[in-house]
Amino acid sequence: MTDTPQTTPETGGAWSPFRQSAFTVLWIATVVSNIGTWMNDVGAGWLMTSLAPSPQIVAMVQAATTLPVFLFAIIAGAVADIVDRRKLLLVVNIALAIVALAVTAVVQAEAMTPVLLLIFTFLLGSGAAFIAPAWQAIVPKLVPRQDLTAAVALNSMGINISRAIGPAVAGMLIAAFGLVWPFALNAVSTLVVIAALIWWKPQVEPARKLPAEHVFGAAIAGLRYAIFTRPLRLVLVRAAGFFLFASAFWAMLPLVARNVLSGGAGLYGALLASVGIGAVGGALVLPKLRTRLGPDRTVVLGSAGTAIVLVVLALVPGQAPALLAGLIAGASWIAVLSSLNVAAQSALPDWVRARGLAIYLTVFSGAMSLGSLGWGTIAAQTSVPTALLVAALGLVFTVPATLWARLGGHAEDHSPAHHWPEPKAAPEDQPATIWIAYDVPVEQHAAFIALMQEQRRSRRAHGAHGWVLRQDASRPTRLIESWHEASWLAHLRHHDRVTHAEKALQDRIRAMLNDAPEIHHTTAPRNI
Repeated sequence: MTDTPQTTPETGGAWSPFRQSAFTVLWIATVVSNIGTWMNDVGAGWLMTSLAPSPQIVAMVQAATTLPVFLFAIIAGAVADIVDRRKLLLVVNIALAIVALAVTAVVQAEAMTPVLLLIFTFLLGSGAAFIAPAWQAIVPKLVPRQDLTAAVALNSMGINISRAIGPAVAGMLIAAFGLVWPFALNAVSTLVVIAALIWWKPQVEPARKLPAEHVFGAAIAGLRYAIFTRPLRLVLVRAAGFFLFASAFWAMLPLVARNVLSGGAGLYGALLASVGIGAVGGALVLPKLRTRLGPDRTVVLGSAGTAIVLVVLALVPGQAPALLAGLIAGASWIAVLSSLNVAAQSALPDWVRARGLAIYLTVFSGAMSLGSLGWGTIAAQTSVPTALLVAALGLVFTVPATLWARLGGHAEDHSPAHHWPEPKAAPEDQPATIWIAYDVPVEQHAAFIALMQEQRRSRRAHGAHGWVLRQDASRPTRLIESWHEASWLAHLRHHDRVTHAEKALQDRIRAMLNDAPEIHHTTAPRNI
């Protein structure tokens, strides 16, 4: 079936995305798959504590999971913005199913080694790196625009429902039947996602008028957009500051369960389950919390909660306090993660959505990987409680240090405006120069120039270089904007991608003018 989001007057509530059948089916499939992934992660972490109980080696399991996202996410985002996202998700999930079956076979044969386990973990993480940008980028296609925030929150809640179920089931399976079962059920869970993707028939996208970008060019375009788009940059700053120190919780949790609390796989699974339960509870109150506090204060509250959790695990002995800390950790984690994810989604138009989300995931995974290795080293040189306390202090310092990076409070309209007139044909491979003359009253110059600085960032986000604003020496009211683009084809893409939010800025600029601006496009003749 072809599933198109249906807009109704009732949409916009916390549960309204479930009115869309495609969102519901894919959400359920994702929860099942994530349960399998968490079971695999618990099995891998616990298996490594048996194969090589060094804190550094155990922390490397977490690093091997997140490092591929750091390495490959930007390329994966570029691919997801170029090819059919559904087909990409199908191919990668089939590859993941094959790897998961191989892990199961090796564990069953009792042939697993620390190096081999890290290799398999890296391969599974690489698959996740190619899935994540495409998966997040299809969310706006599954629900009406007004339900996007609720859909992102429900996806986060689904991840944490799986975190509540997967680790607990994995711990019981390991204790009752052996280590192979979490890996086997992870392989089976991947098949559920494959079946859901085969069922889903998204709305056919309009045929592209312009040729597709090359992968590396698309990746550079995504990086450029992130550099010159302030709302996305601020999200990345807040993400790096939080995840670098919050990674200590995930990296040290297996060692807290085994070494600090002298527990087994069951306790480790229970700790992870408590995190999941706390996250689900947090997701239920998050919409009201975000409405009351706003995204910035919600992130501050989640960061403070995470710091408290690290202190409790370091200084308060006992399984009961640790389980309570897990509940707080889950609620704090989803408060930060959901707020940052919504802010990133809100800053991105569809043409660069997967790439922008991939850059966000790169910062996330890079901070998690670097943090995991760092906390493992600190724990090996000192102790697990010391590593947790240092991370807590880092979070306490980071909160005031990153408060200047304000998150966007609402989503702008990033759909294409298509309000620029179609330019005349020119050689697509020739560099282009565009100049626009504005007739601005002298008393409006200061306000006009301030708006043109915003315009400059917008132009550069779309690939402009050499942007300048000059005044005509013979006419004081005449200001001339000019910039270069790599090719005429690049400028045509610029035409195709200008959003309604950018149109609103251009309308404010035009409202200051005495007359309509004078626009010229130039390219180099072929014989030059």
